Amino acid sequence: MHIEWSTFWIQLVAFLILYLLLSKFAFGPLFGMMEKRRQLVKDQIQTAETSRKQAEQLLEEQKQALQQTRKEAYDIIEQAKHTGSKQADDIIHAASAEANRLKDEALKDIENEKNKAVAALRSQVGAMSVLIASKIIEKQIDEKSQEELVEHYLKEVGGNV
Repeated sequence: MHIEWSTFWIQLVAFLILYLLLSKFAFGPLFGMMEKRRQLVKDQIQTAETSRKQAEQLLEEQKQALQQTRKEAYDIIEQAKHTGSKQADDIIHAASAEANRLKDEALKDIENEKNKAVAALRSQVGAMSVLIASKIIEKQIDEKSQEELVEHYLKEVGGNV
């Protein structure tokens, strides 16, 4: 292979002139555009990373808010259960106290009625025993003997009641 030095130097000078022209008019704007594109991609990546971090932070905050809401709901339910249980116990206690009061009143009423009935019965028995005794003896008993007879009869009847 044979090199022509005259054409070599001309080609070299033409290449250098072409390179200088291209670097001034083409490479500068091209590299500038590429740098702008590189910066734009870098900014978009950084923005996407920031957005991802914010989304993760918001997701974590939402999870915590949901957890807090669940805890509050559980606490409200437990408090309602406790309050309901306490109210039920209070109602049962009040009802029991009222039932005991009514029972005591009923027992007192029964005792009073029993005493009234016993007193009425004593009065009737006393009158009947005097009548029976009068008919048996066919004479009138004085008041002191009548009272002794009634007491004696009540002791016998009272022991059987």
